[in-house]
Amino acid sequence: MTWIPFVLIAAVAVFFALYLVLSKNAVHGALSLVLVLVSLAIFFLLLGAEFIFIVQVAVYAGAIMVLFLFVMMLLNVGGAEGPLRENPSWQLAAAIVLGCVLLFEAALHIARAGEGVRHFPQAIAADFGSPERIGQLLFSSYLLPFEITSLVLLAAMIGAVVLALRRFP
Repeated sequence: MTWIPFVLIAAVAVFFALYLVLSKNAVHGALSLVLVLVSLAIFFLLLGAEFIFIVQVAVYAGAIMVLFLFVMMLLNVGGAEGPLRENPSWQLAAAIVLGCVLLFEAALHIARAGEGVRHFPQAIAADFGSPERIGQLLFSSYLLPFEITSLVLLAAMIGAVVLALRRFP
């Protein structure tokens, strides 16, 4: 019976992820991304990682999404007009090809899952999701990706300001 909450939350995450991709309004898409991020945070809560749950909600569903919405409103991309609404035919062809590749890889992975010895997941470590362990990993093993992410966010923020200044001299 522990799989029922997982299936329900996964269904919510998949539904809003599809809505995000298929939405014609950028603001509605961003708000559906908030619901996807919150449902992913609930997965961490189900795993017993309360700290990661709070960080996921506060950082991603909170701060990052506020930044996204701010930039979208600053650049006025909420409507259905403008260059973001153009639909070149190559995008449809690329989406179909990449979707077929994804389905093929998923089918291949499912077919190979039955071969050989099954590997059962190990028990979750006692310090999984603790602030101490996250800090150790973040500033040792993942220091370079952490710093690259901060530079990418800084570049995105500077780019939004430059685009806004071009539009409103």
